Amino acid sequence: MKKFLIALAATGIMSSSAFAMDHALKVEGMDQDVSGGTVTASKIMADSNGWLVVHRTGDDMKPGPVVGHAPLKAGENTDVAAILTEEVKSGEKLMLMLHGEDGGTQTGIFEYTLGAKEDGPVKVDGKLVMTVVTAQ
Repeated sequence: MKKFLIALAATGIMSSSAFAMDHALKVEGMDQDVSGGTVTASKIMADSNGWLVVHRTGDDMKPGPVVGHAPLKAGENTDVAAILTEEVKSGEKLMLMLHGEDGGTQTGIFEYTLGAKEDGPVKVDGKLVMTVVTAQ
């Protein structure tokens, strides 16, 4: 009986760890055609309501100007499309980044400007939660 309880407890811990890993904050996306004026993140995990923010970026992989955003709900978000506010040419890199809804003056209104704290980027262990895609 004791061995059974130890095995059961170990299974529960492993299942909890697997659940936590599957639900970690993340942004997933792939290279895509943006000629229709949108860019899509295939999956985003957010711990609270916030934003998918699209930044221009280059080979330095630093976030540049914002060229689109879309609202997110807490939890899993799939196929999140952001309307691009500027033309993006084939070959350009876009950083799809998770931003929060904190620090602004209005809930549900995207208030971030590059470097601001309002609706700013979410970080885990000091690293941005993001992915980079190439416009096709």
